[in-house]
Amino acid sequence: MQTTTVEEAVSRIPDGASLMVGGFMGVGTPERLMDELVRQGKRNLAVIANDTAMPGVGIGKLVSAGLLRKAITSHIGLNPETQKKMLAGEIEVDLVPQGTLIERIRSAGYGLGGVLTPTGVGTVVEEGKRKLEVDGREYLLETALHADFALVQAFLSDYFGNLTYVLTARNFNPVIAMAGKTVIADAEHVVPVGMISPDHIITPAAIVDYLVRT
Repeated sequence: MQTTTVEEAVSRIPDGASLMVGGFMGVGTPERLMDELVRQGKRNLAVIANDTAMPGVGIGKLVSAGLLRKAITSHIGLNPETQKKMLAGEIEVDLVPQGTLIERIRSAGYGLGGVLTPTGVGTVVEEGKRKLEVDGREYLLETALHADFALVQAFLSDYFGNLTYVLTARNFNPVIAMAGKTVIADAEHVVPVGMISPDHIITPAAIVDYLVRT
């Protein structure tokens, strides 16, 4: 794990990269990394996240700046800008049921090829997907979702990069940290090693590649 500035961290992300971003309606989203992506003008990005937040919040900043080519997400109902850009053909949006989305991400993090789910069987969701029968019930094979980078927001980190989260800001963050090829974490507080009890570490330092220092 290396410590870095927010500018250096984002400079490692090339145009066209795929990003997993933590957060739920912007809660638990690494806002400093979002702001720096906009400032550096990264382009043609694909984002995998629970939602695209709202205008001016979290991933909504990337939408407003025109940086996204694709969003794989569970809903876009809170961001009218995403809706407009999707209808105009400016952003490709792949809507995935929330439980299926997080399990596809988890599959990538755990080295699995995908997950079997009954969600979507008999609907347009099953189009183009493999269907399997298990114990007399039909399931869809939903393949694992990987990303070039996982952008994580933590409450606490120690100097090794062990992370912990607080309340609902935990949401997608620990799971995407497992599925990104490169993990960039931003923490609200960085403390000496030993200050975080081993029982409270949620994302171990071995997973984190870069920690944004304050």
